[in-house]
Amino acid sequence: MTRVLRPALLLLFAVLFLIPVYVLVVTSLKPFAEAGPQQAWSLPAHWSLAGWRSAWTTLRPGLVNSVKIAVTGSLLSAVLGSLNGYVLAKWRFPGADAVFTLFLFGMFIPYQAVMIPLAGLLTHLELAGTIRGLVLAHVVYGIPICTLIFRNYYVTVPDELVEAARVDGAGILRTYAWIVLPLSGPAFAVTLIWQFTSLWNDFLFAVFLGAPDSWPVTVLLNNTAGSGAVAVQYDQQMASALLASLPTLLVYLLLGRFFMRGLMAGALKG
Repeated sequence: MTRVLRPALLLLFAVLFLIPVYVLVVTSLKPFAEAGPQQAWSLPAHWSLAGWRSAWTTLRPGLVNSVKIAVTGSLLSAVLGSLNGYVLAKWRFPGADAVFTLFLFGMFIPYQAVMIPLAGLLTHLELAGTIRGLVLAHVVYGIPICTLIFRNYYVTVPDELVEAARVDGAGILRTYAWIVLPLSGPAFAVTLIWQFTSLWNDFLFAVFLGAPDSWPVTVLLNNTAGSGAVAVQYDQQMASALLASLPTLLVYLLLGRFFMRGLMAGALKG
């Protein structure tokens, strides 16, 4: 009985999860006249890509900005987190535990608490309203979680490898480059996927710290929402939602197995 019930429940949950995706897809492929709440469940009588073309035209600048922000911010966060985690795990120094605790404390500071001082800092640095400013904000805010991931992963690396490098005369940077970094693939996979998803889906930083020229796709997607004064273009909205979510979906489809390997390798073990 259990062998039959368990797959049936999993199938039911999968269907429930995919119902909104079905509505998104079929509505995005309908012409404007057919798209609407009343016809949400029905297949298109006339298939159309007009909504997708309109969505691409509207979201293209934001997609470009999101790629710049997410890719650059993820790489910088991963590199800095790797260096921090390596020092905290393998090169102990007085006060290392206190420093690590402060890093952890940074994970629990809400965005709203740092918005005003962060905006003032970016204005002082002449980075307000720019992509570089948004990247800097995300990198600074992402360092704590990246440090935690790498620090806990490097704890599982045998100390004998680092000690052998020291005996051979390797310093801290050479040991990292030749011994630790080649073993860091699983941790980098977890960190890059985590940060890319967080940066791509960000809305609050983008609205508060960005400008129209630097707005990512999430802000432009929000701007496609209709108002009471105009007819709601459901076909464009649904296509826009799918288009904005495709990059993160592709990242998980292509790199999801590496993400799971990284978790199993101890990247998030404490």
